[in-house]
Amino acid sequence: MDSSSGEVALDFSPLLKIYKDGHVERLMGSDVVPASYDPTTNVDSKDVVISEEQDISARIFIPKLNDNPNQKLPLLVYFHGGGFCIETPSSPPYHNFLNSLVYKAQIIAVSVHYRRAPEHPVPVAYDDSWAAIQWAASHVNGNGPEEWLNRHADFGKTFFAGDSAGANISHHMGIRVGTHGLPGVHLEGIALVHTYFWGVERIGSEAQKPEHLGMVDKLWLFSCPNSSGSDDPLINPAKDPNLGKLACKRVLLCVAENDLLKDRGWYYKELVEKSGWQGVVEEVMEAKGEGHVFHLFNPTCENAVALLNRIASFINQP
Repeated sequence: MDSSSGEVALDFSPLLKIYKDGHVERLMGSDVVPASYDPTTNVDSKDVVISEEQDISARIFIPKLNDNPNQKLPLLVYFHGGGFCIETPSSPPYHNFLNSLVYKAQIIAVSVHYRRAPEHPVPVAYDDSWAAIQWAASHVNGNGPEEWLNRHADFGKTFFAGDSAGANISHHMGIRVGTHGLPGVHLEGIALVHTYFWGVERIGSEAQKPEHLGMVDKLWLFSCPNSSGSDDPLINPAKDPNLGKLACKRVLLCVAENDLLKDRGWYYKELVEKSGWQGVVEEVMEAKGEGHVFHLFNPTCENAVALLNRIASFINQP
């Protein structure tokens, strides 16, 4: 037996470890809850295959429609976080969050399962996410492969959202709609929660947390090994010449006071407002006393409920 099998080559605890023999041990985000009807929220969910060949899938959520079985609902395409490396739509925190959000906002949601690094390095996550968006858009005329979307998705009220790496993906998908187009789909807004952006130059309070800075730099290069580094436009929107091409007209930003990435959220607002983009950042909602993606792990706390309600109201704004 190869003695290297038990030797750690890279340690990104508490996310994952990579061993010298190449195998990956994910330390969190591997628990799975099946798609199912949730009696607490009256939300139903199902898993669908988008590309069997590329292992792209999604979990679709729909609220109970008592009065009008053919009711059209705003469409949310959601991208989970996890540093591009861990978590899935079937992870309990994400399944539960989407149940709650779909119930609160009365929307139909497609939670995307993209392939993850290191087995599938970035930009695979972006390409998979775009393939999932195009798959959803194939239902515009009501003749796609998934009846829930054919019957209930209002593509004139489409939103993207995500947290951490998923918020990063949501941003880039918004730009891709702007640069590539998506016929029949109107991207109304994007909601970015604790967005995973970074950069070489320290901003805000980042310099006061030197023990964490190197980890963020290393994690990015680990998930995107062909990257130029922390000023890659994929991770630093300040370096992206396409920033002003964001397709939506509204953005909601959520940050957390104790999150290392907080200042990147505020900086993003400044950047898009100077980019020539024609939209509006409606709010930067800062959760006092909270850390990164706190709402997933403490969903009943006051700040988490407020965050959920704000995203719901952002989607339902007249």
